[in-house]
Amino acid sequence: MDIGARIRRLRKRQGRTLQQVADLCGFTKSLLCKIETGKTIPPIATLSRIADALGVKPSDLLAEAEARGTVFLPADRLKNATLMRTDKGYSFFHFAAERAAKLMEPYLFVARKGEIGGEPLTHRGEEFLYVLDGQMQFRVGKIEYALGPGDSLYFDAEDPHDLQAVSDEVRYLCVFVEPGVGAAEETLS
Repeated sequence: MDIGARIRRLRKRQGRTLQQVADLCGFTKSLLCKIETGKTIPPIATLSRIADALGVKPSDLLAEAEARGTVFLPADRLKNATLMRTDKGYSFFHFAAERAAKLMEPYLFVARKGEIGGEPLTHRGEEFLYVLDGQMQFRVGKIEYALGPGDSLYFDAEDPHDLQAVSDEVRYLCVFVEPGVGAAEETLS
């Protein structure tokens, strides 16, 4: 089953209309319809907003989560995996998509020079980014960072963020965490 079909199934199971979910997400009914029918593959930030509106995690929209415990991914499987290309212009692979009820959402992203477009992204939670190969300019809010292999950023994902590949291709790992996950509780003595 594809992403759009999962979204439609969850929305209908909850008895919600396209307009109700689109309003909660802050975008048009037309966009949500295109996503549900598979005419567009949205960026992860948009999927996160849809997941929030439906009360699920983004991974619930990307794969049938069935695994519990450890999920092992041999290097050959990742090397031969087909990455999903979004309408924003980057491609991604969702690690451990089959694991149910996970606290983190890890992704491998690949962006190519001149192919990233659209508006800056925002979504709930926090994001960690680590560059594996290539060079990019990454903007968080009004600050732009020049990043290369080994460089990382950790930021609030609600701050508008965007990137441009400087090298022909940049590969980077991103880990998203929902708000409140893992937050330390203060104890008063």
